[in-house]
Amino acid sequence: MKVVKFGGSSLATGEQVKKVFDIVMSDPMRKIVVVSAPGKRYPEDEKITDLLISCGKYYLKNRTLDHAFKKIVERYTIIANDLNLSRELIDQIKEEFVRVLNQDFSNPIIYLEAVKASGEDVNAKLVAAYFQQCGVEASYMNPRDAGLLVSNEPGNAQVLPESYNNLANLRNHPGIIIFPGFFGFNKNGEALTFSRSGSDITGSVLANGVKSTIYENFTDVDAVYSVNPMIIEHPKEIREITYREMRELSYAGFCVLHDEALIPAYRAGIPVHIKNTNNPSAPGTKIVFERVQKNGPVVGIASDNGFCSIYVSKYLMNREVGFGRRLLHILEKFNLSYEHSPSGIDDISIILRESQLNKEMEKEIINYIKYDLDADEVKMEHGLALIMIVGEGMRRFVGTAARASKALAENNINIEMINQGSSEVSMMFGVKEMDEVKAVQALYQEFFAKVLI
Repeated sequence: MKVVKFGGSSLATGEQVKKVFDIVMSDPMRKIVVVSAPGKRYPEDEKITDLLISCGKYYLKNRTLDHAFKKIVERYTIIANDLNLSRELIDQIKEEFVRVLNQDFSNPIIYLEAVKASGEDVNAKLVAAYFQQCGVEASYMNPRDAGLLVSNEPGNAQVLPESYNNLANLRNHPGIIIFPGFFGFNKNGEALTFSRSGSDITGSVLANGVKSTIYENFTDVDAVYSVNPMIIEHPKEIREITYREMRELSYAGFCVLHDEALIPAYRAGIPVHIKNTNNPSAPGTKIVFERVQKNGPVVGIASDNGFCSIYVSKYLMNREVGFGRRLLHILEKFNLSYEHSPSGIDDISIILRESQLNKEMEKEIINYIKYDLDADEVKMEHGLALIMIVGEGMRRFVGTAARASKALAENNINIEMINQGSSEVSMMFGVKEMDEVKAVQALYQEFFAKVLI
């Protein structure tokens, strides 16, 4: 059995839904199909989920239907017409959205959660209707009926452990199941959503629950690339990557798969296969536990900007028991999370995302560190980008750091800091934001474009 998930771009039009049907029917093992709400048809288009959020907020305030509602109904109507679905179904879709908008208003947060979830829910019913019209045994499955239970965390719901036993029963369900992504139900029967792009999570959870052979995630790219194609033209495609490598790359800006989506599949030992709806014959990228090292130490390079660092220096810091704990406690006091903490014997740098801070907070933090920790020097540096080179092979290859440092130096890029993860799967370089693109290009040239003799 395979669980297969299709993203918003794969379901944005009637023609795309037809592609989804052909893909599912081409493999009899594809028994559970997870669908997103319709995404963008072109770059300037709007996602259905964004329209629903706007519509829900407006209706909550004014109790009248706005232009966003008309756009939503129109989008589904166009898709249904392209698929030659009945007028009755189109009327049912409109009635469903009106029903959702007229639910209990007493808890605005829970109300908006139900509105957000309706995009996937309605789309699953539409896709199921199309499969049935094509003569296939297929049925819509409500997450509540399937037992997909989640925590009471609106917009960041977590799957409850008992869900997996409940979902195992889907193995015995006849025909093809069309399952809406992005949301589950709490024990009070209220719909709650995962974080955005959460349909990836639903697919992974279902794969775990039914113990599928593989979790196929169809999107709009042929594969995971070794580097951002906006920075490097026609970069190398990654055919196979480990969970740990993918996690490191996802953290540092790779947006092919939702960060949290890997966890349920990982725990069940299920490989994930990323493929392209518009080019299903392409080999795609498999995410696995272990892979054969064929192409050198580095599998991918990722970057992200918007970071700053707090540099703290104190003579004999290494002998002071509890110094690190007290420093991190100051960050906790300001509700700040940190990304990395490279250190020496007398100094330490804490790297954070700049978006968490403001000028006033910065001054307070610096003062706290100076006086509470009796630090010799405390300074804040802004405008940093983090470059991650990732690869399980770095543990076996000598000189990876030297090659990376040399490539950056040859391109006149100063390394502000360097940190290697304890797992030896990744190496982080901090550079100025203005050098981010040049640094990625230099590292790609070193590890992927050069032919070493």
